[in-house]
Amino acid sequence: MSSPTPTLSMRDALYETPGPRTRRRVRIGTAITAVVVLLGIAAVVRQFYVTGQLAPRYWSLFLQWTTWRFLGQGLLGTVSVALTAGAISLVLGLLLMLGRTSGVRPLAALCRVVTDFFRGVPSLLLIYFLFFVPAQLGVKMPPFWMLTLPVALAAAGVLAEVFRAGVNAVPKGQVEAALSIGLSPAQTMRKIVLPQAVRYVIPSLIAQLVVVVKDTTVAYVVSFPDLMQNARVLITSYDALVSMYLVIALVYILINFAINKAAVYVSRRTGAKIIR
Repeated sequence: MSSPTPTLSMRDALYETPGPRTRRRVRIGTAITAVVVLLGIAAVVRQFYVTGQLAPRYWSLFLQWTTWRFLGQGLLGTVSVALTAGAISLVLGLLLMLGRTSGVRPLAALCRVVTDFFRGVPSLLLIYFLFFVPAQLGVKMPPFWMLTLPVALAAAGVLAEVFRAGVNAVPKGQVEAALSIGLSPAQTMRKIVLPQAVRYVIPSLIAQLVVVVKDTTVAYVVSFPDLMQNARVLITSYDALVSMYLVIALVYILINFAINKAAVYVSRRTGAKIIR
């Protein structure tokens, strides 16, 4: 009885197993890189010290409850925009994908143009559009929607392609089998293709939230009180630019790290690879 063939990872397929000399070079290169990074960090900290940015007056504000309460209010604003934009982009992205794969040429062409447009146009430009154009037409939009809709539209263009990748990942044989037993193309898409496609792309959908969260940082354009906007208010009040931006950067890093970990966890639970 022959032993089972070992499963090769993508790394094994693309790269040979490094030999002793290569491993030694990798260790030396890693050590040198670590030293360079540490020296860079030390140089930055020294510069902060020389310029007085490490003085207690720039950091004492973080010992006050009012500071964290104000930042917490901004964080709630960021979360509300991100979740609302994420929900809208999921629905719109799914509709664009269905239109593009419908087989109706005019509809497919229109959905392709819309998808490519929202993928190519920066969300900041869309925010400026909703900030200026509706006001000139006499339409007053709340800052929340002037920020949420552009972020959602930009993400929808990306998610439409993510959904399409999931649909293409479904084996063609299953589609042919469904059609052969009398299911219509719409029924095949709804009952056979979509459930599997969504399962394939769930980790990528979660990972896309990272982009949505980062896009909310331009809320200052419409004066929406998100985390970054509230941080800018505190910077103006306490003249603590470096310390505040460092803390806010750490908060965003932790948020995005948690989202990435959630995507990896869901990927492992569902057995689906992240499609990018």
